[in-house]
Amino acid sequence: MIRKALWVALQAQPGKEADVEAFLDSGLELVQNEPGTKTWYAVKLGPASYGIFDTFDNESGRDAHLAGEVAKALMNQAPDLFAEQPQINKVDVLAAK
Repeated sequence: MIRKALWVALQAQPGKEADVEAFLDSGLELVQNEPGTKTWYAVKLGPASYGIFDTFDNESGRDAHLAGEVAKALMNQAPDLFAEQPQINKVDVLAAK
């Protein structure tokens, strides 16, 4: 049962919106190889605001994701793509369908 999640807030640098969207789209392939990641969503909230929401059954799945390829790529690309450091928030899921 899904009990853990991550909410990552992202703000694109001016003019980098298309690059952010391409980066987020490419992340889907990387998370396909993570058995502990149950769902993974890349979302656009506004003209330059984006987010990632992903879910896990437990803390070990979330920790594995944070040590995985998407997290590494996110941190490597952050200075070029984002106006500020990605805000990674660990959250608990209270209910899910």
